[in-house]
Amino acid sequence: MIVSKLTLRNFRNYDHVELVFSPKLNVIVGDNAEGKTNIVEAIYYLSLARSFRTSEINDLIKERRQFATIEAVVDNLTTRKEIVALMTSSSKKVSCNGKQVRRISDLSKLINVIVFEPKDALMFHDSPLVRRNYLDINLSKKSPVYLENLIEFEKLLKERNSILKGEEIDKIHLDVVTKKLIEVEEQIVRYRLAYISEINKILSKIVKAVKGDDDEAVLNYNPFIRMDEKFSQACARAYEKNLESDIKHKATQIGIHREDFSLSLNGKDIATHGSQGENRLVVIALKLAPYFLIEDEGEKPIVVLDDALSELDYIHRQRLIIFVAKMNQVFITATELNVSNATIFVVNHQNITRRNT
Repeated sequence: MIVSKLTLRNFRNYDHVELVFSPKLNVIVGDNAEGKTNIVEAIYYLSLARSFRTSEINDLIKERRQFATIEAVVDNLTTRKEIVALMTSSSKKVSCNGKQVRRISDLSKLINVIVFEPKDALMFHDSPLVRRNYLDINLSKKSPVYLENLIEFEKLLKERNSILKGEEIDKIHLDVVTKKLIEVEEQIVRYRLAYISEINKILSKIVKAVKGDDDEAVLNYNPFIRMDEKFSQACARAYEKNLESDIKHKATQIGIHREDFSLSLNGKDIATHGSQGENRLVVIALKLAPYFLIEDEGEKPIVVLDDALSELDYIHRQRLIIFVAKMNQVFITATELNVSNATIFVVNHQNITRRNT
């Protein structure tokens, strides 16, 4: 899929701008704070109805304006879709060809975007939540069933925590909710294990392509309970054993919401043994991995690399550009970048000039 046209109104620093993109490599250059990232942020917003930079909808609406809109024409091999996002201070709506899109799982099928932003370089130094979000977002796009399980888990977890906060614990109610929670957790763990196995089949190849060395990169996931035929029974025992702690803290202390992931490069934890450059390159490779898990060319995601090259040396910048140039539609933002066979957009005080190289 590709975004062939993008129109922004009152979005971030833009009053009104219309852009026609290349179906291949698009490079957006300009000084800091000129609005480069705002353009790719708008594209990403259409895939999940949320920004990768902020959770505050008012941040997306230009100051002293009542609303903002993002309009895009999205093409794949056989269809054309017109997607419109409307944001006000109190609401957001997304429609496709005039019909409102109500579920995020439906939205990600219409336009799928994967993004690397500067803070992602610290993924394996950040909190476990950041790593879980990477997995949950990509898995939810791949499998609506996984997303349904995740939503159900959050609902049950909230209910269980509510019971634990009570003055008197209703043991029967708690047992019923815990049993349901375990059933959903088993499905989530199975999906996570399968997806990470898929990622690990291709991750080292991507790392080699962007890094240049014959490294082995492995994403490691250890479920809070070992996955086997006795998973449910082991979960039940773990929750029972941890009940006193849960009651004391008035919250569920174990479960898939507390799990973590790590990444090893040549057998060593990237967080403790990897250099700053290695962390950046390996995380970029990890972010690009979902692209290669989609076989249908028309459904392959749009790739956004926001300020991904700034901390890389010349050789690694060139390797990365050569690698992503072989993909379908790609957007790269940078303060300055000379790339051959690309469409360049120069951003300067809300004025955007397009040129081809």
